Amino acid sequence: MITQFKGVDVFVTAVETGSFAAAAERLHLTRSAVAKAVAKVETWLNVHLFHRTTRSQSLTEDGQIYYERCVRAFDELRGRSRVGIWHAPCRWAPSCFGACAVWTTLHSPIASEPCDGTPQAGTRTLFQRPPVDLLEDGFDLAVRNGDIGAGAGLMTRTVSLQRMTVCASPTYLAEHGQPETLEDLPAHQAITYACDVRCRKWQFPTADGGLLDFTPPSRLHFDDLEAIADAAEAGHGLAWLPCWLIRDRVQSGVLIPLLGDVPRLVFKTHALWPKTPHLSLRVRLAIDALAAGLPGCVEL
Repeated sequence: MITQFKGVDVFVTAVETGSFAAAAERLHLTRSAVAKAVAKVETWLNVHLFHRTTRSQSLTEDGQIYYERCVRAFDELRGRSRVGIWHAPCRWAPSCFGACAVWTTLHSPIASEPCDGTPQAGTRTLFQRPPVDLLEDGFDLAVRNGDIGAGAGLMTRTVSLQRMTVCASPTYLAEHGQPETLEDLPAHQAITYACDVRCRKWQFPTADGGLLDFTPPSRLHFDDLEAIADAAEAGHGLAWLPCWLIRDRVQSGVLIPLLGDVPRLVFKTHALWPKTPHLSLRVRLAIDALAAGLPGCVEL
């Protein structure tokens, strides 16, 4: 659908200006480019949109119906969506995931293409703890990590997977040695994520399908994952971080993934939205953009 919006925009402009030549002038295109764009839309729809002669053009019945639908769709897209970012169950660092992934995805050229040229269009993105109530707080869409539980009146879609890994800098490993098993971790210093005064436990999948919780020895605590990655790169200890966040650092050699034989926790990122008979086009496009653009289950 997104790939057709440029052609649809040209079609709507041609209708509203009254001619291909006037549409070309408004859009800073050639008349031939306008004609080709409209022809592509007609091919896509398999209908004729205009009656065209050498002197005039007018909409066909199908063209009039389609034009009215396009206008309604663009009116929807000119609205403003409210997106809430929340991480569960550990509620980590919405500012990090939100800024690095969700905000970038929702404001990418692909996600924002249908709204180009409409100053009032956009997405209001809030990074919040505790979780928002979509229905009561008036949110169109939420992005949540981990177990989301049951939500009455809500729809959900998995839009990404995140894989966690333990890592450290070459400097730290040269001085303190490299842990090979989970049993080696208590002998090392860690940099941990702390929120609301509590340090978050590291989790590792077990053979029976459960999770092993581990509280590493730590003197450094941050409430931002980028800060933890920076401290790990500086040699201050081990860190447990999403693979997508440290991929570039690993590729450049400033961080080294550890415990390669130990299963890594993988958790889901979900999009949630209020259940409605007719999902607005701007929210549908935002969900599709998240599914296409959020970091995948990166392996290091």
